[in-house]
Amino acid sequence: MQKIEQVTGRAVPLPLDDIDTDRIIPARYLRCVTFEGLGEHAFEDDRQQDSKHPFDDARYKGASVLVAGRNFGCGSSREHAPQALVRWGIKAMIAESFAEIFFGNCTSNGVPCVCVTADAVKQLAAAVTANPQEAVTVDLQALEVSCGKLKFPCTMPNSARSSLTTGQWDFLAQLVEAADEVRTTAKKLPYLNGFVSA
Repeated sequence: MQKIEQVTGRAVPLPLDDIDTDRIIPARYLRCVTFEGLGEHAFEDDRQQDSKHPFDDARYKGASVLVAGRNFGCGSSREHAPQALVRWGIKAMIAESFAEIFFGNCTSNGVPCVCVTADAVKQLAAAVTANPQEAVTVDLQALEVSCGKLKFPCTMPNSARSSLTTGQWDFLAQLVEAADEVRTTAKKLPYLNGFVSA
């Protein structure tokens, strides 16, 4: 199981409020069988309407930390939204606040989402805009976000933080790690009799 205690990388600033999941990944892309290829369509409509959208700005290519505003990921509860961001390259998110279901989907995908004040978002976005090469660190152990000389405390629910830092967020890895126990339990279940291989 992969423990996630800290994420460091260049950041992409998108300090807007109330960005919903339909803006993150438009509904027409929800018909996919797998999540592969979703990354190239992250913020598709916004990018078509704004030639200067940060996700099209070469200065932020390869960024792995997203700096957003208040209520990020609101709207419909589509797992495709965090999946699109992950496939674009995002490994951690910083915002003033997150929509609850979006936050849960991110945690389930191993993507830390931490909250900072509105002023911290403003300062981080300004710092990243001024120097896109500056690394941003999200430290889940210290509950701190840093960028150059800037340091801000951040918050995250203890359950999500524990899930990420212990590796318990990865349910598939847990099943694989406990494969012998799963088989043993399955053999005891009468309705699986004959369906469980040794």
